[in-house]
Amino acid sequence: MSEISDAIQQKCLAFGDRIIKLNDFLLKEAANKKPPYKIVKGKRVYEKAVPVYLQSVSNLCNQLLRAGTSIGANNAEACNAISKADFKSKSFIALKEARESLYWIDLLHRNGYLDDQQYQSIYTDAEELVKILVSRCKTLNDDKETKNT
Repeated sequence: MSEISDAIQQKCLAFGDRIIKLNDFLLKEAANKKPPYKIVKGKRVYEKAVPVYLQSVSNLCNQLLRAGTSIGANNAEACNAISKADFKSKSFIALKEARESLYWIDLLHRNGYLDDQQYQSIYTDAEELVKILVSRCKTLNDDKETKNT
């Protein structure tokens, strides 16, 4: 791998690490919330076995975990591609996963699972990856257009 590819992969790995830690944190936070219950004959009766709010955050976290860690996996595949077409394909997939991560981060923030500080921090990291990958993908497209003219 080149120095640039190494640097991009390190950013992808660091972002993946943050996503894993954020996932664990959010799930623990949600699990510590008291689920709604009623007192029936002096006993607590929970309204649902798995509270809806826990289902929501769990699903959102799972989506972010999959997209956020997939960026690095696809970037690693691109760096070890067997052809230019394979490199391009994996690079574009890594970009799509980075953009998808932005979406899930937005949803977590909009629904109160991330405070403003957490949101800004992780969103900025994701945006930086998107910009790096957009630059790479534009270069790949420019190379193709140059060859076609």
